[in-house]
Amino acid sequence: MSTPDVKQREHYENFPVASLLLPRRLRAPVSHIYHFARSADDIADEGDDAPAARLEKLGAYRRALLAMHEGQPGMPAHDPLHEVFGPLAHTVHAWRLPLQPFLDLLSAFEQDVTTHRYADDGALLDYCSRSANPVGRLMLHLYDACTPENLRRSDAVCTGLQLVNFWQDVAIDWRKARVYLPQDKLARHGVDESQIAAGRCDAAWQSLMREQCAQASGLLQQGMPLARRLPGRIGLELRMVVLGGLRILERLEPLHYDVFQNRPTLRKRDWLLLSWRTLRDVAYPYPYPASTTQ
Repeated sequence: MSTPDVKQREHYENFPVASLLLPRRLRAPVSHIYHFARSADDIADEGDDAPAARLEKLGAYRRALLAMHEGQPGMPAHDPLHEVFGPLAHTVHAWRLPLQPFLDLLSAFEQDVTTHRYADDGALLDYCSRSANPVGRLMLHLYDACTPENLRRSDAVCTGLQLVNFWQDVAIDWRKARVYLPQDKLARHGVDESQIAAGRCDAAWQSLMREQCAQASGLLQQGMPLARRLPGRIGLELRMVVLGGLRILERLEPLHYDVFQNRPTLRKRDWLLLSWRTLRDVAYPYPYPASTTQ
C-alpha cells in the first residue's frame, strides 16, 4: 500500500503549525502529529483513487495505529507507512498521548470519503468534533494542560477554525462535490445548491453566510480565554491562531461574503495587524462574550 508523499505536496495554511512561537521541545512532536493528520487527509481528498481504495488506505492507517498502541514491533523502514508512523510512535510513547484522538481523526477522514452533505448543525458539529477537535486535545496533552475547562475551550477554538475554513472554501469544496453548509439552513435562507454552482451572491446568500460567520466567530471568542490560561509562547501561539480566524471572518464582511470571486487569505499586512492585536491582548486582555451558538 502506498501513502501520499507529503513532501511533494504544498498546502496553503492560514494557521501555522509548529511555528517559531512554539517551544523548541514541542516542534518535533507537533510536526509528527501534523504529518499523520495531513497525510491521512490527503488519502481522503487528493488524487484519483476510488472511494473503496481510499477507505482501504485509511484502514491501513487504523491498523498501524492499533499496532502502535499495543506495542507491537515497529514497522520496517522500507514499509511506506514508516515515514508517518515511525516518528509518530516515538512521539506517542515519549509524551504518553492517548489513542482516541488519532482514531477520531481517522473516522472523520473516512467520513470525508462517504459523506458530502450535512443535514443540520448537529451533524456538522459532530464531524468537526472528530476532524478538528482532536488536534487541539492532543496539543493540550503536549502542554500538560488537559483540564475539563481547557478541553472545552480548545474544542470551541478548533471547531471555530474548522468552520472558518469551510466558509472561506465554499467554492473549492463545491468543485470537490462537497457542501458543508447545513441543508436546513440553506432551505431556511432560501438558498439552494444551484446558487452555489452559479456563484450567485445575493441577499439570501449574504444572510446565510452572515449567520454562519457569526457562529464561527462566537466559537472562537468562546475559546479565546484558553490563550490566557496557557503560559508563555504557547499562549501567544494560540492568540495568533484565534485572532487569525477572526481576521478571516472580518475580511469576509466587506466582500459581502462573495467567496466565489474572492477567497480571503491572510497577507503580510494582516499578519502585522495580528501581531499587534496579539500583543495588545497580552497587555490589555479584554473580555470576549460567551457564545450562544453551541
